[in-house]
Amino acid sequence: MLVTDNNQTADGIAVPGSVDSVPAEDNLLTVRDLQTYFPVKDGIFQRVVGHVKAVDGVSFDLKLGETLGLVGESGCGKTTVGRSILRLVPKTGGSVFFKGIDVYGLSREELRQIRPQMQIIFQDPFSSLSPRLPVGEIIGEAVREHKLVPPEEYDDYIDQVMIDCGLQPYHRNRYPHEFSGGQRQRICIARAIALKPDFVVADEPVSALDVSVQAQIINLMMDLQESRGLSYLFISHDLSVVEHISTVISVMYLGELVETGRKEDIFRNPLHPYTQALFSAIPIPDPDYQADKIPLAGTIPSPVNPPQGCKFHTRCPNVMDICRQVLPLTYEPEAGHFTICHLYWGNKLADYETRSESDYERPQELPAPAAYK
Repeated sequence: MLVTDNNQTADGIAVPGSVDSVPAEDNLLTVRDLQTYFPVKDGIFQRVVGHVKAVDGVSFDLKLGETLGLVGESGCGKTTVGRSILRLVPKTGGSVFFKGIDVYGLSREELRQIRPQMQIIFQDPFSSLSPRLPVGEIIGEAVREHKLVPPEEYDDYIDQVMIDCGLQPYHRNRYPHEFSGGQRQRICIARAIALKPDFVVADEPVSALDVSVQAQIINLMMDLQESRGLSYLFISHDLSVVEHISTVISVMYLGELVETGRKEDIFRNPLHPYTQALFSAIPIPDPDYQADKIPLAGTIPSPVNPPQGCKFHTRCPNVMDICRQVLPLTYEPEAGHFTICHLYWGNKLADYETRSESDYERPQELPAPAAYK
């Protein structure tokens, strides 16, 4: 495994599971062992009887100008990761560094000062826009509040932002209900980039749109990334969309990242059984192509009471006894390509029929492994 002294591989990808919380100088965003739990209350006195472990030990790095595609089934915790990074929901544990600054160590006023640099594009363009405000006010309200441009330049600046996002200046006096779904999403994007951010969380920004409109929005986001030097955390369940826009891809399952690597490596050689099952479900527009589907038995376990050992063992076609007992470590079977799976013990594909718990020499109280970039 090619690892340098600063806990990175030779090509600059952070080694997952590192306990070092100090962000590298060239990282725009550094997330380490992020945990976000929601209390479960019951009874007349609403006592806390458990916790929904929505995010359970997520770690990754993001460099300026890159896009990290976060994929997984609905309910796996993707949106909560993005909102926890922005402090829209409070974390339970772990750390988030933006430009080397501890986001959760900031006061309310300090957080307000850094807010323009960290923005979000919400999933539903129909509910994320106020029906009472005209488009120009929706886009420019925060610009005016943060005094990003002089008052005499405000109108021209908002007009230019709208043009950059495929809107017209005369749209500024119209209301959201007068626009189509694709145009509303352009308004959401314009509202985000108007604050001149460096980092944008895109929470399934095209899932509610037609396929033809999806392509237009993705191309717009890529153009804005190139012209403005943006970094995206792109959340989606559509692998074809993620392939088109992402630099690095992370696959999430039940609150954990189970595989991460460069886009080309993930699509060429998916390692984790869950990733392989996701890829086998991608429809191929070729009637002569016979794909080998990988069916997953059962349903996703409850995040309130996740299974012991590997969380995926209840559905994995390659499950072993060790999977039911011991948390898997993070392995790097090929340079810069990480996975959390017992199959890759020793950074190579093992004979899963002969593996047992005696093959492992490590503390049983080892925390859930983090992941990566």
